[in-house]
Amino acid sequence: MKIVAVTACPTGVAHTYMAAARLEKAAARLGHAIKVETQGSMGIENALSADDVAGADVVLLAAGIAVRDRERFAGKRVVEVAVQDAIKDPDRIIAGLGGA
Repeated sequence: MKIVAVTACPTGVAHTYMAAARLEKAAARLGHAIKVETQGSMGIENALSADDVAGADVVLLAAGIAVRDRERFAGKRVVEVAVQDAIKDPDRIIAGLGGA
């Protein structure tokens, strides 16, 4: 499965990057491709391209704030979780995306 994700937290520092790293490791462990965009105090990093979004089976938003440019995910299956959940239990979240 191809996953695109956005992680974001109110301050956009530690939790944003911790969630991204945990989701990347969980996806690799479970045999899925993932690209994670981070949104925070540094702005948008590792931005998802239109091709990334078009080729994705599912969009995962792990955020504690509103995700910027959300309209680019129109027509895609979008799953939303708390950024803290992505840090605490990324395997469960990735496994739960299987219905894509």
